[in-house]
Amino acid sequence: MELDILSGAASHLDQLVRDTLQDMQRLGYSPKYLRLCRGVWRDFLSFTRSSTANEALSEPLVARFLASRGIFTEPAPVGLTSRQRLIRAVMRILVEFNLHGSYQRRCRTTQKVNLAAPLQTLLDAYLAFSRNHLRCAPGTLRCRTRHLTRFLHFLESHQVNDPAGLQAAHPSDFLRSQVHLRPKTLAVIVSDLRSFLRFLCMQGLLTEDLSPHVPRVRVTRDGHLPSVWSGAHVEALLSAVDRGSPKGKRDYAILLLACRLGLRVSDIVGLRLEHLHWREDRIEMTQAKTGVPLVLPLGEEVGGALINYLQHGRPVTHHREVFLRLKAPVEPFSNTDNLHHILTFYRQRAGIVLPAQSRKGLHSLRHTVATRLLEVGTPLETIAGILGHLSLQTTQIYAKVDIEALRRAALNPEVLHD
Repeated sequence: MELDILSGAASHLDQLVRDTLQDMQRLGYSPKYLRLCRGVWRDFLSFTRSSTANEALSEPLVARFLASRGIFTEPAPVGLTSRQRLIRAVMRILVEFNLHGSYQRRCRTTQKVNLAAPLQTLLDAYLAFSRNHLRCAPGTLRCRTRHLTRFLHFLESHQVNDPAGLQAAHPSDFLRSQVHLRPKTLAVIVSDLRSFLRFLCMQGLLTEDLSPHVPRVRVTRDGHLPSVWSGAHVEALLSAVDRGSPKGKRDYAILLLACRLGLRVSDIVGLRLEHLHWREDRIEMTQAKTGVPLVLPLGEEVGGALINYLQHGRPVTHHREVFLRLKAPVEPFSNTDNLHHILTFYRQRAGIVLPAQSRKGLHSLRHTVATRLLEVGTPLETIAGILGHLSLQTTQIYAKVDIEALRRAALNPEVLHD
C-alpha cells in the first residue's frame, strides 16, 4: 500500500502520519479503515498549514481541529454524527501514537495483531508453560494472551524483536501507554508482565530478571461499590422480554439465571443439559472460574423458563450446551461471549437508564442478587455459597453497599421523610 499522503518535503506531522499508518497497517487494519484515517489526517494536515506554522502535535492543536469540525471537547460531546465520531477516534489514534510510539488496539481486536515470528514464538512458549506447568484456567490464558500481545507489539514498535533488546525501562514505558485502563486492570497486567519476565529469565533468554523493575500499581481493596439494580428495574427488564419467540424464551431463561440465581456469565454459557437435575430440582455444575462444584436450586420460576425454552425454543441439535445461537450455524455461545448484547437489548427496550458510572453487564445482576440477599438478613456464609465464592472476603464487599446506602440516607434528610 502506498502510504505517502502528501508530496514535497515532509514535516514532523507528515512523518508522524506516515509512521502511524505503517503501524496500523502492521496491526492488520483493513484497507478501507486506513483510507478513512488517511482522509482525516490529510484534512488535519491541511488545517495545520492554514492555521499555524510548524506547530508540533498537541492537545490544543487537536482540540482546535476537532472544533473546526463541530466536535468540542468541553463539555463532553453528545449527539455526534457517525462521521464526527470517526474523526474523533482517528485523531485519538494519532495522539496516542505520538505519545507512545505505538497504537494499542483495544481488547476486542487484540487477537488480530500479527506479531513478528520471534516474538510470537516467545508468547507461544510462555502460554504453553502457563497452561502445562502453572495450570492456568482458559480464562486466565485468554487474559494473558491479550495483555502480553499488547506488550510485545509495544516492543516491536520500538524496534525490540528479541529478549536481548529488552531493557528495564520498557515495562514502565508500556504501562504508561495503558493509563486509560482502570487500576485493577493495570494491576493484572503488571502481574502478567512479571510472570512473563520471570519466565524469560528462567529460560536463559534474559541475563537479569527484570520483573522487579515493573512498577507497582496500588489498588485499594473494596475501593469501589458493586453496581446494583433496583428491584423495579430488574422486573422491568424481565417484563421487556417477548417470551412468545424462541429468542425470547432463550433470553428470558438466561436473564433469570443471572438475576435470580446470580450465575456468572461463564457458567451460563457453559451450562449443559447434564447439569440440570430435574428430579432433585437443582443445578449441579463445576464453576468455570474457580473449578469448584456449585449446587443451586432450580425453583419454579427458573425451572419453568428453562423447560419452556428447551421444549419450544431450542433448536434440535447434537450440542449439549443448553443455550445456543438462533441463526445458522446453530452452535453454543463462545466461551469469550459475555452476552452483553442480550442484556443491553432488553434494558434499552424497557427504557431503563442506569447511572453513567455503573456497570451494565450481566455481572451487575449477580451483584444485585447478593445485595438483595444481604438486605433480607441472609448470612454472608450463605451468600458466599450461593455465589460460589472461595473466600468470605470476596462476599464482604456487598456489606459495604448497605453501609453506603445508609450513609447516603443520612446525608439526604429528604430520604428519611419519604
